Amino acid sequence: MSSKLKKAVDEIKDADNPELELVDKGIVNILEIPGFVTLKNLYKLVLPHNKITSVPPSIANFLNLEIINLFNNSIEELPTTLSTMPKLRILNAGMNRLNAVPRGFGACPVLEVLDLTYNNLNENSLPANFFCLDTLRALYLGDNDFEVVPPEIGRLKNLQILVFRDNDIIVLPKEIGELVRLRELHIQGNRLTVLPPEMGNLDLCGTKQVFKADNNPWVAPITGQFQIGISHVFDYIRSDTYKFLYSRKMSAETEPPPKTNDKSKKMSRAKK
Repeated sequence: MSSKLKKAVDEIKDADNPELELVDKGIVNILEIPGFVTLKNLYKLVLPHNKITSVPPSIANFLNLEIINLFNNSIEELPTTLSTMPKLRILNAGMNRLNAVPRGFGACPVLEVLDLTYNNLNENSLPANFFCLDTLRALYLGDNDFEVVPPEIGRLKNLQILVFRDNDIIVLPKEIGELVRLRELHIQGNRLTVLPPEMGNLDLCGTKQVFKADNNPWVAPITGQFQIGISHVFDYIRSDTYKFLYSRKMSAETEPPPKTNDKSKKMSRAKK
């Protein structure tokens, strides 16, 4: 296997924009890939479906690296040095064992796509500056353990895709209505009963937009609107009638809906 890895590195080391793709090769340590450290101009690193347990801080020495795909490994922690990488645009660390996002991560200068699906993250896992990622266009946080979406989400003004499906979210903050560039919102499989009226500011009803919100315990009026169509849901939450219902609902001292006992949404995380 080592000879095959060395051959893969040798084949790209003289390329202008080398891309190293090693899928399902049993790799445990990135730095033990023969010749890896010599790929100074590495542009794209694709290592999904391996057995990697950690990402070396020295990954930041690859100054031309724009794309990192570490999907489906056993990584428990990402290095803080990621935020210093000047060209990193796409990071996929989905289906790992992450409990936190590294301190200072919001300083990533050009990050556009961040996929942290299928991990162990919640609202306390994000560093203080996480929502300073001004360049972020797509954020995937599905299949984690969020109960709350931080109101700072409204700072991510360039977001076009936001995925929080299959968490335990009880309520969405009104600041989500500030994400006016949003074209996809996935909030299905949570514990939501109402939507903030400010979501009426969003354009998610056209043929090029995606809004998925099934498998939530919506209040009856919202459930009725969903049965008619997405556009009716948004027309309804913009109405004065709904704003009154929402205000009354939020001010009432009621318990949030219980967590489901259905564990099927996370069965695919067998490694965890």
